[in-house]
Amino acid sequence: MNRRGFMMLLGGTAAAWPLAARAQQSTGVPRIGFVTGAEGAEQQARFAAFRQGLEARGWIDGRNLKIVVHFGAADPTRNRRYIAEQSA
Repeated sequence: MNRRGFMMLLGGTAAAWPLAARAQQSTGVPRIGFVTGAEGAEQQARFAAFRQGLEARGWIDGRNLKIVVHFGAADPTRNRRYIAEQSA
């Protein structure tokens, strides 16, 4: 994914966040699942930029938000399992 595509994804996520937050029925801490089939320095940098974007908007992991991260799961079956575990 190039930089422009990543920024569009990040912007779309930020735009959709208020809608998802209103749809949550529980009173617990909101969770974001970050599952990727890639790993390495580039993916770590993308995740750091994502986290910084959230923090700039007041969402701090461990304070008012929980981010669940799974790197390096190139196997689609494993990715679906990670997602199912966090959805339950």
